[in-house]
Amino acid sequence: MKITVVGRQMSVTEDLRTLAEKKLAKLDKYFESEEKATVTFSRKRNRENIEITIAAANTLFRCETDDETFRNAIDRAVDTIDRQIRKNKTKLEKRLRKNAFAPTEIPVEQGAEDDENVVRYKTYSVRPMSVEDAILQLSLLGHEFFVFVDADTMKTCVVYARRDGGYGLLTPEK
Repeated sequence: MKITVVGRQMSVTEDLRTLAEKKLAKLDKYFESEEKATVTFSRKRNRENIEITIAAANTLFRCETDDETFRNAIDRAVDTIDRQIRKNKTKLEKRLRKNAFAPTEIPVEQGAEDDENVVRYKTYSVRPMSVEDAILQLSLLGHEFFVFVDADTMKTCVVYARRDGGYGLLTPEK
């Protein structure tokens, strides 16, 4: 696994870098190819925060946790990603077991350019996918909605998590 370690408003020590590489090596058993992982260390409100994003098999696995120490936070984050993979094992089996790993871009945070009301800009690569794949990606990312291009209609759609536990789909009219 190719690991990139980033420190937000802090410098990352060598022992934290080594710890992150050691803990993420636990996840290598799920992947057959070179996947990219980004580990971001930061401190927020006097707590240690870790964000892990793994790009593999055209799928993003993401977790953000905070704790009193980085050691505890990284343990929780790796366990969460491991649980995500095992929970969706049957859905991911075809992607993770074949040699079908295609390099994907990890979302990149950009600074606010023109509008001071926009707090954060993100870009990500879009590929056509089915509604089921979009729901899987939504649950793996832990977001409330996911924008994708429907493979059948080639239209930009949004799938979102409903309060009742189901999912909703927004499709544009003609």
